[in-house]
Amino acid sequence: MKTALAVVVAGVIIAGGMYFAGSSGGNADAASVTNVSVTDGNQIVEIDAKGGYAPKLTEAKADMPTVLRMKTNGTYDCSASVVIPSLSYRKFLPASGQTDIPIPAQKSGSTLEGICAMGMYHFAVQFK
Repeated sequence: MKTALAVVVAGVIIAGGMYFAGSSGGNADAASVTNVSVTDGNQIVEIDAKGGYAPKLTEAKADMPTVLRMKTNGTYDCSASVVIPSLSYRKFLPASGQTDIPIPAQKSGSTLEGICAMGMYHFAVQFK
């Protein structure tokens, strides 16, 4: 009986971990995310803001002008208030829509970090 209970508890823990890892707002591994594109010589990095930021980590090309495109869709939580400390940028995003933030060309090896106004949610763009 104890063995069966232990197996059930272990299964619940493993299944719960897999569920939360897979449903964390689309925070997939940077290698599998296609949120970076190049249009008219500008690199566009798209980040969804709702209940956090997705993806949490993005890899982008260094040494090219970049636009950080923040996308919202019925966003009424603190992720609608984005802060990018290194750019002295702070803005409330519209509840639904997109906001383009121009980013100067970043050097290889640098990381641009963003957070919500409360510091609960974060995202990062690594330039390589």
